[in-house]
Amino acid sequence: MDSDPPFEETYKTLFENSIEESKINRANQILITCEECELPLIDIGRLNMEELEREECKKEIARASQDWGFFQVINHGVSSEILEDMRSEQMQVFKQPFRLKTNHQYLNLSAGCYRWGTPTATCLSQLSWSEAFHIPLMDISSSGGLPTTLSSTMGQFAATVSDLAQRLVEILAEEMGHKSTFFKEKCLPSTCYIRMNRYPPCPTSQIFGLMPHTDSDFLTILHQDQVGGLQLVKDGRWIAVKPNPEALIINIGDLFQAWSNGVYKSVQHRVVTNQKVERFSTAYFLCPSYDAVIESCVEPSLYRKFSFREFRQQVKEDVQKLGYKVGLPRFLV
Repeated sequence: MDSDPPFEETYKTLFENSIEESKINRANQILITCEECELPLIDIGRLNMEELEREECKKEIARASQDWGFFQVINHGVSSEILEDMRSEQMQVFKQPFRLKTNHQYLNLSAGCYRWGTPTATCLSQLSWSEAFHIPLMDISSSGGLPTTLSSTMGQFAATVSDLAQRLVEILAEEMGHKSTFFKEKCLPSTCYIRMNRYPPCPTSQIFGLMPHTDSDFLTILHQDQVGGLQLVKDGRWIAVKPNPEALIINIGDLFQAWSNGVYKSVQHRVVTNQKVERFSTAYFLCPSYDAVIESCVEPSLYRKFSFREFRQQVKEDVQKLGYKVGLPRFLV
């Protein structure tokens, strides 16, 4: 399809070296069959009920963030119509010819918003077989290039998940005994963004849709379709997340692990490819300004103070040098 990025052509050398790499992968069991499980499921409609029910719901949110780093929420305020419209609209965007999507004037978004593959990959296991649009929240309302229906649908989705994210981080801070205005002051529409993802069918299971990583933010809210493919580490092993059409997936990011002094867990996750069908998802990332300073809310601190700019720069350097992100271990005291 002329809408698909030219993965095989661009990464031809990696494919030519893949026979030897596949032996290594098999030896190290990099791509193993995972047990499918359901993440903790929390009905956050209970936050609007009487105090006893409300407090129990908050404790479940904190417990899941400590034990799993991931959980699902239902009655989250995003209607099924918006979620269905979101998927339909992003399918239309990704169906456009590849040459059009790579044009920085497409959708009138800033240069670099459209990304695909992994430019730094030196082997197939470092390649992400996916394409994505990274869209700052400010661009959703201000960009005249977005199709009206996409702008409207994305705007509704963004407004609801932004409120949900702020509510969740406030609860998680409170459960640690902190009433903090930090997140409201530092995580603004100008610093947070939405990423629309598409994972095209892939000819080999050696390649990830998204290679193992943790998120460089405070909190991520994800809506995935029913194809599946998301996997995460729990108790030292990879498990596959069973899709739930009614739920949004929440996961803790690196910055929240640092802020909570390791209480809330930012865990490794990945997306595996499908050889027959494409997969779509939409993610919201709660990020601070680059100048925001992250420091643990309790002492003694596991991590030294660092700015978000410093963290992102370190991640970039590690990816360029090593082929993968190191993340928080770089900032241990």
